[in-house]
Order: sequence, then structure tokens, then C-alpha cells
Amino acid sequence: MRSNIELNHGDCMEALREMPDNAFELAIVDPPYGIGENGDRNASRGKLATSKSYKAFAGGDVSAPAPDYFDELWRVSKNQIIWGANHFIDNLPFNCSSPCWVVWDKDNGKTDFADAELAWTSFKTAVRIYKFQWQGMLQGDMKNKEHRIHPTQKPVALYKWLLQNYAKEGDRILDTHIGSGSIAIACWDAKFDLVGYELDEDYHKAATTRLKEHQSQGQLF
Repeated sequence: MRSNIELNHGDCMEALREMPDNAFELAIVDPPYGIGENGDRNASRGKLATSKSYKAFAGGDVSAPAPDYFDELWRVSKNQIIWGANHFIDNLPFNCSSPCWVVWDKDNGKTDFADAELAWTSFKTAVRIYKFQWQGMLQGDMKNKEHRIHPTQKPVALYKWLLQNYAKEGDRILDTHIGSGSIAIACWDAKFDLVGYELDEDYHKAATTRLKEHQSQGQLF
């Protein structure tokens, strides 16, 4: 049985307000961090491996989502994994203390980029670390190297690890900021239904194309 992947072009806030309570078992989101990382300076920052610059995405990385975004996210999802929450923790609901943060160790060597990224979770397990290299042309799985199309793109392997460790069979997944579509490929392969939103028209098209190409390749084999 194949999963149902729905990638929508539009404002996630407008969509969230129309959703019923607890519509999703799990939200895995990667919103803007508000630290100005649009990817247009990447090429000058890679030291061990060549990096490239990207088109800035709609809305940019000027500011993190406002508190009302998180109010809606909590309302429509039963559990949440939120990348970059360490940058905007004050915007999360007041009762958001959690023992379980996810640490993605990028194994990226000596660069100006962060050595790791953090995700807040609503789960009550201990802190977990996932190590996967993600620096320029160097990736943790070079045999299945991913084509990077987005400045904040995360590896498919990272999302597969999140699904394996935090999602249950039959869970419906929400992503409010699709970006490169890595989560869509992970959900397709792991047979999870996904509803996602992307404000930037160019990146929405690119993510949709990337997913279709992946689906077609799978059908060939």
C-alpha cells in the first residue's frame, strides 16, 4: 500500500486555521530560524568541500514564526518535532519543556556552518543524536548522493530516522515548510501519509519534481 503525499503551494497559516483539532498524529516542521540564512552566502563559507549558493526563498529567513503559528501547530497535531527551536524557544507555548531534543551532527569539519542542528520534540524520551555528514559535496551516503536544491535542505536519511524513531504505523504527518521535499521522499519510502505546504512557488515546483522523479525511479525497479 502506497502512501498519499500532498504537497500544497500556499501559506501554511491560512491552511492551519482551516484544519480540525488533532488532524495529524505528528508534525515535523523546519520553519525559518530567523538568523538570516538564505543560502546566498554558502559558496564563500565552505572550506573542506565546495558549497554553492541558492535562490533566497519566499519570506526569507528574516524572522521565526510568531507564537500564533505554534498555537495552531499544537492544535492540529498530537506530537511535534520542530527544527531550529533553540533559536525561537520563547515563541513556543509556555508548557513546552521537553527532555527530548534531537541533535543532528552534520560532521561538517572546519567551516563557518554550525556543527549541528537541534530539534525540539514533544516526546518524553532522552536526548538523541543522529550523525550524518552534510557539507558541500560531501554527504553521509555518497552512494546515494542527493542533489541539493534548497538552502536549508536536510537529508532524506535524517527524516527516515525521525520517522523510524518517532512515528507509528498509520500516523498522518504534517510539514508546514516543505522546502526541498526531503520529508516527502522519506514519507513515500516509509509509507506514511503526508500533507505539506510551501510558500515559495519555485521551491514548491522543485520539491514536487524531485518527489515525482524519485517515485518514477522506484517504479522502474
